[in-house]
Amino acid sequence: MSEPVVETRDLSMRFGGVLAVNNVNFTLRERELRCLIGPNGAGKSTLFKCLTGQHRVSHANGRIYIRGQDVTGWRPYEIVRLGVGIKTQVPSVMNGLTVWENIWLAARRIHGQNGTRPEVERVVDELGLGTIVRRKVGELAHGQRQIVELGLVLAQQPWLVLLDEPAAGITGAETERLIELIRRIKETAAVIVVDHDMHFVRMLGGRVTVLHQGSILMEGDSNQVLNDPRVREVYIGSRAK
Repeated sequence: MSEPVVETRDLSMRFGGVLAVNNVNFTLRERELRCLIGPNGAGKSTLFKCLTGQHRVSHANGRIYIRGQDVTGWRPYEIVRLGVGIKTQVPSVMNGLTVWENIWLAARRIHGQNGTRPEVERVVDELGLGTIVRRKVGELAHGQRQIVELGLVLAQQPWLVLLDEPAAGITGAETERLIELIRRIKETAAVIVVDHDMHFVRMLGGRVTVLHQGSILMEGDSNQVLNDPRVREVYIGSRAK
C-alpha cells in the first residue's frame, strides 16, 4: 500500500461551543479518489477547509500532513505551493476576463512565460472549452463556469486536487461530463470531493468517508457505504433508493 499523501491525526475544530470536527483520523493515498459526505452540519465542509488552510488549525487541535510534511496552521497559498489544486464553493474566476485569460493567469503562476500558452491550450482542449474560450466568464451559464473553475485548477498540474461541491447547480448532462473529468484527473492526481448529492457520489464511485456530528461514521466503497443502514439513517433517510 502506498504512503499517505494526506493524513490527519486527532484533528478537531471548534466554533464557540460547537465541536464541528471531532478527533478525525483521515488518510488519503496516491491517486485515490475519495468523497466526503454527510448531512448538514456533519463537519465535511469544515474538514475540507482545515485541509486547505481556510480554517487554521493549531497544534493543540491535531495535525495535518501532506506527503509527510506537517502543514498544520498553514495558509491556503502555502498549501497550493506544494502542488495542491483547490476548488472552493466561493468562485475564484474573474467575471470580467475571458475564459482564456482566467486560465492563462492560473497557468502563469506555475509554467512561466514560455510554458503558459501551451498549457492553456492543453486545458482548453481537455475540457472542451474551445467554443467559449473568448467569452467573458461572467456571461457563461453556471455549469460552464464550474468547468472553467476546474480548468484553473488543472492548469497548475496539481498532484492533489480538493473539490468542494463541484456538482452544485449543474444539469444532468453537465454532471456526466464532470464525472468523466474527475476520473481523468484521478489518473495523475489524488482527489478529494466534498458533495451532498448522493446520486453524483454514487455515479462517481471511489471510496467514501461519511461524517456525522464531526466524527467519521464509516468508510468504504461507494455502494457499500450508500447502502449501509447507519448512513441511510443519519443522512439519506426515507429518500434513499
